[in-house]
Amino acid sequence: MTTQPELRTDRLFLRPFVPADAPTIQRLAGDKDIASTTLNIPHPYEDGMAEEWISMHPQQFQDGEFVNFAIVLQRDGALIGGISLMEINRHHEHAELGYWIGKPYWNNGYCTEAVRAAMRYGFSVLGLNRIHAHHMGHNPASGQVMKKAGMVYEGCQRQHVKKWDVFEDLEMYAILKTEYEADST
Repeated sequence: MTTQPELRTDRLFLRPFVPADAPTIQRLAGDKDIASTTLNIPHPYEDGMAEEWISMHPQQFQDGEFVNFAIVLQRDGALIGGISLMEINRHHEHAELGYWIGKPYWNNGYCTEAVRAAMRYGFSVLGLNRIHAHHMGHNPASGQVMKKAGMVYEGCQRQHVKKWDVFEDLEMYAILKTEYEADST
């Protein structure tokens, strides 16, 4: 596949990021509350970082390693977050799911809707058998999204990562293709 697809849900449009998204990414993802709940979003989110991140996506997609989607509201075209399938492993048929939603859009079910769309794409298009995700222990809302999307809690990796000089627990979740298919019927 040479061109990244676009996905639609009832309320969302998941599309590739474009350079024009950079200011919105910097504003939304650069919020300290967003950055504090993710491993790879920096704070402060400096000028040029979003453009550089976006510029890597086409090659990562071509290499079959990552697929990054901008989460956009269908009703007005507002960019509200991002969702990715990362470290796609074709041999073992699994990938890691990661996502973020801008604070003004929290508590509307958008994240769960986007996660379900990304899982559908991962299982039906990429042919994955397993999709896994994690959240830091101080971000239980992300775990609720994973549960609502049908993922199963697999355990805690205590003080597994360090964010801003603080060791953080990682709460691990996953869903298998058979579980996804059973839940979708």
